[in-house]
This record gives sequence, C-alpha cells and structure tokens, in this order.
Amino acid sequence: MTTDQTPPDTGTKPLRADARRNRARLLEVAEAVFTERGTGASTEEIAREAKVGIATVFRHFPTKEALWEAVLVRRLQRLAEEGRRLMTESGPAHAFFAFFDLVLDQSPVKNAFAAALADAGVDVRAATSEAGRALREVLVALLDGAQRAGVVRRDLEVPELTAILVGTCRMLEHLDGHPESAKRARAVVRDGMRAHPGSRGGRGRPHS
Repeated sequence: MTTDQTPPDTGTKPLRADARRNRARLLEVAEAVFTERGTGASTEEIAREAKVGIATVFRHFPTKEALWEAVLVRRLQRLAEEGRRLMTESGPAHAFFAFFDLVLDQSPVKNAFAAALADAGVDVRAATSEAGRALREVLVALLDGAQRAGVVRRDLEVPELTAILVGTCRMLEHLDGHPESAKRARAVVRDGMRAHPGSRGGRGRPHS
C-alpha cells in the first residue's frame, strides 16, 4: 500500500498505471500554469486547473520546489527527445541548427525554473544531472553529425558550444523587445559556427 508521505520518484516503489497517469497530468498542467503565470503561481491554482484536490498534488509532489524540479526535468527530457527525433528525421545540418534554435527558444522558461529552484536552496545541477547528461549526449551527437557533414566548423567542441548557447541566451534576454535585433544576432552566431569553404576548421578531430 502506497503511503501519502512517500514521494513517488524515490525509487522505493513503482507507481501504478493510474498513479503514473495522474502524475503526468499534474506535470502537464503545472508546466502550463507556471509558464503562463510564472513560478509564483500557487499549487492551489494547479490543483484547480487539474480538477483535483490539493492533497493529490502533495501526494505526488510534497513541496512546491519538488514540483518545479519535476517540471524542469520533464522539459529537459523532452528537449533531449526532440534532439534525437531531429537526428533521425532530418539531415545533419538542419538537425544541428534546429536544435540550437529550440534550445534558445526554450531557455527563458527553463531559466525561470532554475532560478526559482536556486533561490529556494536547491542544487539545480544535481537535481537535473540525469536529464542533463542525456541532453549533453544529444548535443555531442548533433555536433558530430554536423561536423562530419561539413556544415559546422571542425574546431568547435562541446565546451565552446555550451558556452555559446549560454551566452546567446543571455544576449537574447538583453535584446528582449527588439525582435529584429535578436534575429540578426542569432544569424551572426549561427554564421560563426558554420564551416566556410576553404577553411580547414583548425584543430578539430579528424573525420573518417
């Protein structure tokens, strides 16, 4: 018998199918509410939107911080899934740059959850470590595929790419409210990562 005091994600006991559906539904509603109204939205609002009692919310997520964390992990997992889908369904050039744009588009919401968790004293990196590793694996594969196809410069490596993503997200925050400037800035960053004719791409790893 599952107790109400044990968070379902501790790994001590698997959730029943109906409980998994309820948890997934709560996460879906919570993500929508937090995205629309900010992380300050209350758990009571989420319970109302999900048409459940507040006790049901707390049975799955004992604290608001636990709910923020679960939503953030879910977003990172979906981002990794989308990257894998792009690798399967698109050519390497389209997949790499489409994923780059997707990360930029989703960054403001992701950063809001991360900031709320950090302010609450949560170690965000530790809390999202598994999802973060999966996301990094996707990034490595996308970069490798684009370099092998000759569309991204060969001297670009994952640490620099990660820094470029973080820096570009900050730049776009600075340009919030100036869509044309943001569009041009994105184009400059993308062009800087492209392989150009006649360039050997520096110290990149050899491709077979």
